[in-house]
Amino acid sequence: MLNQTELITLSKGSQVDHFLLVKKCEPRLTKNNKQYLTMELGDKSASFGCNIWEEFEDLLKVIKCGDIVKVYGNVEEYQSAPQIRISSIRIAQPLDQVSPSDFLVRSKRDLESMKIELRQRIDKISNSKLRSLMNLIFSGNIFEKFYTAPAGKSWHHSYIHGLIEHTIEIIRICDLMCDIHSELNRDLLICGAILHDLGKTEELSFDSAFEYTDKGKLLGHIVIAAMLVNEEAKQIPDFPNDLKDCLIHLILSHQGKLEYASPVVPKTVEAIALYQADELSAKVNAYKNAIATEIKGDGKWTKFLNIVSTDLFKHGISPEIEEEINKTLFD
Repeated sequence: MLNQTELITLSKGSQVDHFLLVKKCEPRLTKNNKQYLTMELGDKSASFGCNIWEEFEDLLKVIKCGDIVKVYGNVEEYQSAPQIRISSIRIAQPLDQVSPSDFLVRSKRDLESMKIELRQRIDKISNSKLRSLMNLIFSGNIFEKFYTAPAGKSWHHSYIHGLIEHTIEIIRICDLMCDIHSELNRDLLICGAILHDLGKTEELSFDSAFEYTDKGKLLGHIVIAAMLVNEEAKQIPDFPNDLKDCLIHLILSHQGKLEYASPVVPKTVEAIALYQADELSAKVNAYKNAIATEIKGDGKWTKFLNIVSTDLFKHGISPEIEEEINKTLFD
């Protein structure tokens, strides 16, 4: 069992004597064309960057993403971000009794409850063709991969069981939208919500540090899911082509814009609802996690986050309402 101080608790000047997971490892060139090694090392709480400027050639031959290393050094800061100045580093050995699972963050939601909720929601689909399709797809080992996978490599729901958590959030948002807008086809939209990120089970590897697979890099999760749904629908007799096309459109358009890697933009009311539900779930989760991990010192602001082109503010305002009223959908 790993027993060491969490990385997130360390500050400038702190000593590092840790086993850490290699999340990134690649050689780069300085402006003067001198090669150096840049890495990202992390535990469950945080990830710190580090650079090795000299005598890293032997290490580069044996180290790769997903490895565990024993690191000695101290914490420094560069552009307000913590970095590790390494004094020594080695690959973990079997006698160290550490494994990648010691470093993988997991959803805070109860997994069994999420699995039951997803199954129950599939059972509520009234369209027999769609329900048959969903039961066909979520049979065998694909369901195990689905509830284990993260929903992203680093930005949102980027932890074990993150994909099923993200999916359930979107299902609930879409169900609410159907209550508000009766014109929406609830069965179609809910199936799109369940399937929209299914391709991430093959796009990402998640046994150790999260990485894109060869298939993920070549095809992407949107195309992978669309191809899977198209093939599985062929096994259901007389599956309506228009229903299949509208369902696949939900998958293809769920990222909303061509520049966000969607092959098409949303062209049905269900597609725009799914896109906005996906945005809401992903961004609230990402912002929440950024505020939890990227606050600078004892302040209220995160560092500047390039991915959203802003820093984020932690207001610290406590809700002044009854606890019973303030429960979440998951309570």
